[in-house]
Amino acid sequence: MNDWKKRLNIVYSTNPDYHYGEEESGAEEVSLPKEKQPLRVSLDRRNRRGKAVTLVTGFAGSDSDLQELGRMLKAKCGVGGSVKEGEIIIQGDHREKLLQLLQREGYTRSRII
Repeated sequence: MNDWKKRLNIVYSTNPDYHYGEEESGAEEVSLPKEKQPLRVSLDRRNRRGKAVTLVTGFAGSDSDLQELGRMLKAKCGVGGSVKEGEIIIQGDHREKLLQLLQREGYTRSRII
């Protein structure tokens, strides 16, 4: 099948032996079990115009699992936030509450730094 949409960002090649490599999305990163996740909860004020945010870092696993954890933590705290570059950002200082939530969910190696 000659699907041109898969080759939109590829420059034309005059090499007759060149084959367009298609990326396989089946190599998804597997998440560690909850009890082995070394999550760190910290407070950050840098580059945020004086507003405090709580960061949850150290998650080892797929982006979908990280998004799901971030969504759950935001809902339980009742605040906004986002998931960017492998860390969960929760608006406000919620270190103690997040640590308790994470430990209740089974993330036993979580700690506040």
